[in-house]
Amino acid sequence: MRGRIIVLLAIVVFAFSLRTAVTSLTPLLDRISDDIGFGNAVSGVLGMLPTLAFGVAGLVSPALGRRFGIEHVTLAAVVITGVGIACRSMSNDVPTLIVLSCVALFGMGVGNILIPPLVKRYFADRIAPVSTLYIVFVQMGTMVPAAVAIPFADLQDWRFSLGVWALIPLAALGPWIWVVRERRAALRRHAELPEDARDARGLDEAVKTSVWRTSMAWGLTLMFGMTSAGTYAMFTWLPKILSDAGASDSLGGLMVATFSGVGLAATFVAPALCTRFRNPFGFTVLFAACWFAGFAGLMWAPMSAPWLWAILCGLGPTTFPMALTLINVRTRSSSASSALSGFGQGVGYLLACAGPLLFGILHDTTHGWGVPFLLLSAMVCVMVCGAWIICRPRFLEDQLRPVAPPVSTRGRLDG
Repeated sequence: MRGRIIVLLAIVVFAFSLRTAVTSLTPLLDRISDDIGFGNAVSGVLGMLPTLAFGVAGLVSPALGRRFGIEHVTLAAVVITGVGIACRSMSNDVPTLIVLSCVALFGMGVGNILIPPLVKRYFADRIAPVSTLYIVFVQMGTMVPAAVAIPFADLQDWRFSLGVWALIPLAALGPWIWVVRERRAALRRHAELPEDARDARGLDEAVKTSVWRTSMAWGLTLMFGMTSAGTYAMFTWLPKILSDAGASDSLGGLMVATFSGVGLAATFVAPALCTRFRNPFGFTVLFAACWFAGFAGLMWAPMSAPWLWAILCGLGPTTFPMALTLINVRTRSSSASSALSGFGQGVGYLLACAGPLLFGILHDTTHGWGVPFLLLSAMVCVMVCGAWIICRPRFLEDQLRPVAPPVSTRGRLDG
């Protein structure tokens, strides 16, 4: 029990840092650009970097996890995240800001991929509540930095407002070191057992699965990628949309926080929807309708009810925690979960790069927000198609040929 509590602590503290480098930056873009000098093109690149870095991390993390162990790779990700956040705040030029942002975001991306299989390994009997808990912390790490970015910058400067979030991965470092040490000890004890007794000790064997051949993997990819495209487009451009309509910088940051906060509230119910309903597809249609309503309000009457539009748009990405939960609901083992998580999030985030980047390009080209919102609406339609595939009740292993050998889904630290 003590071991599982420490693993849970390690997971949730690191989960809190998985979006801080993203939402702490966007409300400060104007101040940073005034200081080090850049325009809308660089802002668009910075908005694209999270999905790009998360996508690259998604493609390499499963292989790293198989080679070194998912606990060891996650510990390295904690260190990389903290170093990247701390050093980025000292940037004096655009290239340095971009490179160090990539460092921090890559560490976060590895955490995105490996936390679901860690939940599968250590909490297979508690997937819904543990998924809810860690995704809540992800959403808190999305909402809080956006809400306090401007006040922190007013208190000191934008460098302090960015760098303070390095304290979160620092706090996660101790629990993860403990988890890695205990995992090594458990593996040593496992190796000393008679061969016919090893499977009973609850240690997963790494299984490489060709998930890209399955429709389920592509369904998850489209559901996850298109949700992320819309979400990061809103993170990047919502303050600008409202600013062009006459809103203050503070209101723009507050609306990003509201957008994130609604996602936090939705997280409390999304995992349960995926575990209690055999096919939760109908809920994805409902959340898509929220996206459409929020887009319409921001496009045609942004200042008439900005709170309402932020709330509606915030309900749309409820398909994000649903997709994360489905990674474990639709797999039987932590190795299959890792493979599905890596492919779905990796390719999904690469597809999501188009969200903030094309949104900005279309705005600059058309000098309006109508065409960019039509793009996001089309992405939401693609998301619904992907959700229809992954929400159907079945297991990834059943689509694999040959089927991966059965392994235990319960990890143990006590050998």
